[in-house]
Amino acid sequence: MRIDIISAVPQLLESPFSHSILKRAQDKGLLQIQIHNLRDYTPYSHKQIDDYPYGGGAGMVLMPEPLARAIESLKAQRTYDEIIFLTPDGEPFTQAVANRLSLKQALMLICGHYKGIDERIREHFVTMELSIGDYVISGGELAAAVVTDAVARLIPGVLNDETSALSDSFQDQLLSPPVYTRPADFRGWKVPEILLSGDHEKIARWRYEKALERTRQRRPQLLSHSEDPEKTA
Repeated sequence: MRIDIISAVPQLLESPFSHSILKRAQDKGLLQIQIHNLRDYTPYSHKQIDDYPYGGGAGMVLMPEPLARAIESLKAQRTYDEIIFLTPDGEPFTQAVANRLSLKQALMLICGHYKGIDERIREHFVTMELSIGDYVISGGELAAAVVTDAVARLIPGVLNDETSALSDSFQDQLLSPPVYTRPADFRGWKVPEILLSGDHEKIARWRYEKALERTRQRRPQLLSHSEDPEKTA
């Protein structure tokens, strides 16, 4: 998979992609991430990429021409499955969305900045808009890093344990159950006996029940009528 990211502040993305799982994915050749500095595409003097909004108001807006130039330059080199704008008013980014995007070959992510981007870019270039939550951050770079990480770890071969991603929270609309590791007795706090039993069928059932219990307590909106046994009685 290839992911191209257009950013007004590309330095913010250097660290997230240079370590841990995403670095290993790139080293293996499973993932290619390219960050593009929006200022490299501006025709304006002093590398200008933003201007005041028409109609007045606080803040600045990313101008259409630098963004259009960047997008068209990248599109001339390859076909993108999605051109994604990270914005608070976009579709909520969920595990299901990450799953769908992980099946794609090429994605372009546009990081908003200041008060956003000129609406004409959204109308004529963007094919998908995503939000990582109902809050506002200083720019789309951190959101782009979140989306890239969530999608990349689903690519076959990225994780050492191929089944690890399948047991993550939200994959089956349930939060993950509690997890434990050595020692079995830490300060008198003991691991549940069932996890030490070696009975994999009973352990799987215990994990499902704990996942259901945790989801019911913390995120009940994830449970449909058919997924919650207590609601089917």
